[in-house]
Amino acid sequence: MSRFFIALLPPQQIQDYANQIKQYFADRYASRGAQNSPPHITLQPPFEWIDANVLLLEENLRNFASVRESVPITLSGYQAFAPRVIYINVVKTPELLALQADLMSHLENHLGIVDKVSKTRPFAPHMTVAFKDLTRQNFKAAWPEFEQRELQFEFAADNITLLQHDGKRWNVKSEFRLSSL
Repeated sequence: MSRFFIALLPPQQIQDYANQIKQYFADRYASRGAQNSPPHITLQPPFEWIDANVLLLEENLRNFASVRESVPITLSGYQAFAPRVIYINVVKTPELLALQADLMSHLENHLGIVDKVSKTRPFAPHMTVAFKDLTRQNFKAAWPEFEQRELQFEFAADNITLLQHDGKRWNVKSEFRLSSL
């Protein structure tokens, strides 16, 4: 069994920017947890999957992606899940919400993958830069610094990415191209 999750990854220059912010939180506020994965927007939270069936998982994701269009993504400012997580805000667009809902439904119907927590709360797209290892005290110090900080990026997400945990961090396992807008 391995752990996987499915996400949208931004273009490299936005990943580089987000990684600089993650490094700042690691250096300044001792929050390193967000560095255990590339900058991403989670579509399907982590789940366990049998290693022998990874090809089936990838085939299902390829089939799903092949009939979906790329999704316009807007990153705008910073938000928080107080008192521990600070993230780059992802604007909730109808296209993004539909992609995530369709993917969750597809995974449940075709592979039996269900995230019970996600079924009980609305999708909150975000790109974490300071993770749960941010202490309450450091959150109180960091949040005023980021609360009003401006950030604006736009891109077309044209891949769905499958990430796999290696015991220490999350790594890209495979990518599935969405059709062009």
